[in-house]
Amino acid sequence: MAAPSKRSSRPTSVRKAWRSLTWLAVIIVGLFAINAAGVIWGGGSWTPKLALDLEGGTQIILEPQLESGQTASQEQLDQAVSIIRQRVDASGVAEPEINTEGSNVVVRIPGELDDQTRARIEQSSKLELRAVLATDAATTESISPTDSPAATDPAEELSSTPTAVPTDGSDPAWITPALQEQFDTFDCSTLDDAETNVAPADEPLVTCDQTRTVKYLLGPVEASGENIVDATNGTVTTSTGASTGTWAVNIQFDDEGTKDFASVSTRLYGLSGQTPRDQFAFVLDGAVLTAPSMNGAITDGRPQITGNFTQESSKALADQLKFGALPLSFTVQSSETISPTLGTSQLQAGLLAGLIGLILVVIYTLFQYRALGSVTIASLAIAAVITYLMITILSWREGYRLSLAGIAGLIVAIGFTADSFIVYFERVRDELREGRPLVGAVEAGWKRAFRTVLASKGVNLLAAVVLFVLAVGSVKGFAYTLGLTTIIDVLVVILFTHPMLQLLAQTRFFSSGNPWSGLDPTALGAVYRGRAEFRKPVAVPVGKAASSSKEAQRRQTIAERKANAGVGTGSSEGKES
Repeated sequence: MAAPSKRSSRPTSVRKAWRSLTWLAVIIVGLFAINAAGVIWGGGSWTPKLALDLEGGTQIILEPQLESGQTASQEQLDQAVSIIRQRVDASGVAEPEINTEGSNVVVRIPGELDDQTRARIEQSSKLELRAVLATDAATTESISPTDSPAATDPAEELSSTPTAVPTDGSDPAWITPALQEQFDTFDCSTLDDAETNVAPADEPLVTCDQTRTVKYLLGPVEASGENIVDATNGTVTTSTGASTGTWAVNIQFDDEGTKDFASVSTRLYGLSGQTPRDQFAFVLDGAVLTAPSMNGAITDGRPQITGNFTQESSKALADQLKFGALPLSFTVQSSETISPTLGTSQLQAGLLAGLIGLILVVIYTLFQYRALGSVTIASLAIAAVITYLMITILSWREGYRLSLAGIAGLIVAIGFTADSFIVYFERVRDELREGRPLVGAVEAGWKRAFRTVLASKGVNLLAAVVLFVLAVGSVKGFAYTLGLTTIIDVLVVILFTHPMLQLLAQTRFFSSGNPWSGLDPTALGAVYRGRAEFRKPVAVPVGKAASSSKEAQRRQTIAERKANAGVGTGSSEGKES
């Protein structure tokens, strides 16, 4: 059977090339369509959002609310900064600046601050868990074990007879005549939106819920929100794993919180039917978030709150429980609009640096690879288009904001992206030096180069991920853009650079080894083996031949140099003999 001819293999590579280019076109058109849909219907934009250093934003100064004579420790302030940052990040705001200045916490948010994010910041305070002693409204919520109710006998309830000295947080002995009068005369409507009642942890508290419609008389603090490890929303499932469609909030305590909550839940479950003494209130910033009744003794630290929740309300409550456990309570000292921390000159300098870097890369590729360098330039242009579209879409959907550090990541990516093309071109040239025709050199060089490119980009992506996870602030923007451009780089090499070389290998200009193609066999020092030659050698001027010989010698591999040295030694020995 005759071996397949080279012509029969060419259409296959051409078809593969066009298929890859078609997929690339589909991706680019799809990104354009998504962005256009965001602009038309979703409030998106054709330009990415800018971060605080380039656009400016809002600055909020939070002052610790302490008792007279007390001071906030640096450890407490650092913990507050960490939790507030989590709460702000949960709202989708990218690249906020949150730090301490003296005894205050300063929060700087890029762009225009929406009401929901502002509420997350200004209402962030200490989360406390208190037993309910009295209330003027019945609850519609309950708290139960996540799996199944514990086998605790409600008959083991504590005595409801008031005692002179309170024995626990649910003891009616806490309600003195003065406290009862304060509760009876307390009017929630007199509190404004920013005002709440607070009390020491070891004393009762008269307060209202966040809507200012229900008032509560609560016992002392019996568990701290600092011990809540996680809080999520989801639907309640049956014992068989089927969803009931009812939304709930699932809480997870740490070891200390598990112990505290087990003791409280056991006591409150023993008070079942003695409403409201079987209720347990979650209090944030002096306001009651929820006060569910206890439906079981929960000893595993995983209670579940159910009630008239929607998906949105359950998520809001879960976020408040998860990110509300600040070690301190804060009041808003000031809130104002601030200008960009970097001026237009710094932005222009960064963009100019990127432009200079891009020009140098273009000059180098054209000088080193001549016409082949045009593939690098086109590949960089395709990567730039995809990157820009991705950044604008992420700005619209994920709240990503482009900072000067992010722009630096894009500039660094120019060199990383060009490096992939250089690795590929050099592998093709190596194959040409071995005597392969251009079509075969492109395919063989791609197999060798692709492994190298994947290894290199894998290291880049790993570095970006580690940097993103460990860093804070603007450094995250650098890591984010670096990781994004690394993935796009691999995509462009696969769907554009390699297919373009497959197509160019079919043209006469490149396949004939034109000196301006960057694939001149004489300059590369190609080794000719019969029919595998590029083109027939032609006579060249002495000066040019010497120059090409030096270039070929410079580009020889180590193995070729050793082989030539051995041939030269053998020849000289023969002459001596």
